Amino acid sequence: MTETTIPALATSFNPGSIHTPERIRARLIDFSPAERRVADAVLRDPFGVIHLSVSELAASADTSPASVIRFCATLGLRGFQELKITLASESIPSERRVLGEIQPGDGVAEITLKVMDTTARAVGQAAQTLDLSVLEAIAEQIVGARRVLFGAVGTSAPLAVDTAYRLTQIGIDATFALDVHTQHVSARMLRIGDVFFAISHTGSTFETLATTRAAKLSGATTVALTSFSHSPLTEVADLSLVAGSAETAYRVESMSSRIVHFAVLDALFVTLALRSSTSSAHLAMTEDVLIEHRI
Repeated sequence: MTETTIPALATSFNPGSIHTPERIRARLIDFSPAERRVADAVLRDPFGVIHLSVSELAASADTSPASVIRFCATLGLRGFQELKITLASESIPSERRVLGEIQPGDGVAEITLKVMDTTARAVGQAAQTLDLSVLEAIAEQIVGARRVLFGAVGTSAPLAVDTAYRLTQIGIDATFALDVHTQHVSARMLRIGDVFFAISHTGSTFETLATTRAAKLSGATTVALTSFSHSPLTEVADLSLVAGSAETAYRVESMSSRIVHFAVLDALFVTLALRSSTSSAHLAMTEDVLIEHRI
């Protein structure tokens, strides 16, 4: 009787009415041994999962990131990010997820000051924790590269667009395509001496991971910029820059983290501009061209 009724009950769940821990307990019979370990880890500390990357949760459950993804699918979720968002929505008031330290009654002046302060603190914290030896190594790889290809999707894509353009301004052959299929094919066409630069806030975006693996298979040096030190992307990339912010704990797409990434990429650009023997000439040509587009 029990074996026939539990699956039927499980499929009738409304995710909006039953909290995730209860859904997990009701589905325990459906999980594989590896998925069951993930379930136990989530049940031990649902709120703590919000702060983890997929690799960190996998390590705490003594399993693989793939098992975490399968656990999410068995639970009826589209992936680990949806699990985190769901847990956050159940644990953190909606206004805090959107506003953070800002209160609903704050005026324009208070909101502006708090946003600016949060962003400044995020950049300052990143400056203290950034591995400068990795930044140095990435700069060396790019200076000596035949070409640089960027890979990113979603809110990370504008960072890739901007950085590829700025590197072009100093004479570095850098490109970025918005279409993920074009990114994937272009990455597979790289070769030894090229650099593939992946940008991903979570470090677990499927398309960016696939493109990074393709670049690695082609023989290119793979580098990454992400917010989480333990993620599928950092496991794949040859060199990883990790720079996040406190927002990453529960925000879906954290603006401060993107600003932190922009600052890191700006530091890399300045470093490359100083090291490239032809950057001054290329910058002069860029300014000459831009004059034609200004009054």
